[in-house]
Amino acid sequence: MEWSLAIVALALLGVAAVSRLLSGTPVTPTMLLVALGLLVGPRLLGGVDLSDSNSTLRALAEATLTLVLFSDASRVGLHQLRRGLGVPLRLLGLGLPLTIALGALTAAAVFGQLTLAEAIVLGVILAPTDAALGQAVAADQRIPARIRQGLNVESGLNDGICVPLLFAAVAAADVESRIAAGRGAVELLLEEIGYGALGGILAGALIAAIVVYAGRRRDLIAGPWRQVIPAAGAALAYGIATPLDGSGFIAAFMAGIVFRALLRRDPADTNRLTEEVGDVLSGVTFLLFGAILLRPALGELSWQLALYAILSLTVVRMAPVAAAMIGSRSRIATRGFLGWFGPRGLASIVFALIVVAESELPHQHMIVLAVYLTVGLSVFAHGLSAAPLADRYARWYESHPRGIAPPMESVPTQVSRPRGSRARAALRHPGPDR
Repeated sequence: MEWSLAIVALALLGVAAVSRLLSGTPVTPTMLLVALGLLVGPRLLGGVDLSDSNSTLRALAEATLTLVLFSDASRVGLHQLRRGLGVPLRLLGLGLPLTIALGALTAAAVFGQLTLAEAIVLGVILAPTDAALGQAVAADQRIPARIRQGLNVESGLNDGICVPLLFAAVAAADVESRIAAGRGAVELLLEEIGYGALGGILAGALIAAIVVYAGRRRDLIAGPWRQVIPAAGAALAYGIATPLDGSGFIAAFMAGIVFRALLRRDPADTNRLTEEVGDVLSGVTFLLFGAILLRPALGELSWQLALYAILSLTVVRMAPVAAAMIGSRSRIATRGFLGWFGPRGLASIVFALIVVAESELPHQHMIVLAVYLTVGLSVFAHGLSAAPLADRYARWYESHPRGIAPPMESVPTQVSRPRGSRARAALRHPGPDR
């Protein structure tokens, strides 16, 4: 472990040194970091005790998800949701529960030893999507705005929605878990959501008040300190909720929603540091994921695990999306595009680490192996396919003359800022939006 910090720093420096060359290629920074983790993991990054709830990896991943949840929530304005509600509402309201259900049924069928409750836990862990793993989709403004907005909002909101579902599922599957702490699933669900929402509302309102009254009206905040406020607000929300047995993740998510609502604008300028720190921490998390979690999982690869990973990224995701889009007048190409771009990433990693540390499910090891292998496959499959499939879908859309373009896809929609440095760069130099 003596060289771990140096290896992490060198990996980040190496990816930073070629980051511009990666733009426009099928190779993503996340793919490089996971590959580097696989390469250097055995001797230089091994030895982390994942059963320790204070492990470095879990603390890092939870801090990263806290910042990401806050930033995701604060990027999406309620007025944008109202104008382009159709696609994200279908993906979240119908697609998400169907994905969890189909993922659980598939897990029960593929892994015969899992109980139904354990299968539901696995279905919930792998339900959230991570649009940052397919940044080429969000960055390509030739893709219809309504489709980009749907994927962007889905990814920004579904991990926050899945947090209480995960805790309730684990509590139902393992009544002795530290997550349950003697509470029933319903009681736990109410406390996690209630105290989490309370912490988020208090923190979000406080930092909004500071920005508005101390910043705009009194001019009391120095420029560099303005950037500290959102990150401190996310930490405050987490810090209020967790001592009350609420969900710190729900708190961070709610704080971002409240912050954006009270500011009545996109806090892009104020959130810049929080988002960039979140990007760096996410990169470190994926490096350690490759080194500590994915490499050992590959050593235990079986046909059942491989089959479930493939089904999770295809049938389990694409069939519910296709069902959710019935009646939307969307074309088959659009349904396939929306269905494929559901990468599994950071939230699934964090959820798996929580299950490892906080529960003692009979088949816990099988569950986390399935998660690690699915996320690893997703990093490469979605990373490699994002640019070419986005280009192919954009050319399909552009092949229709303006007057007879597909009606559902052509509805104008204001697109909220996507997550990821590549997508942010595209928005700084926008092309014609459609």
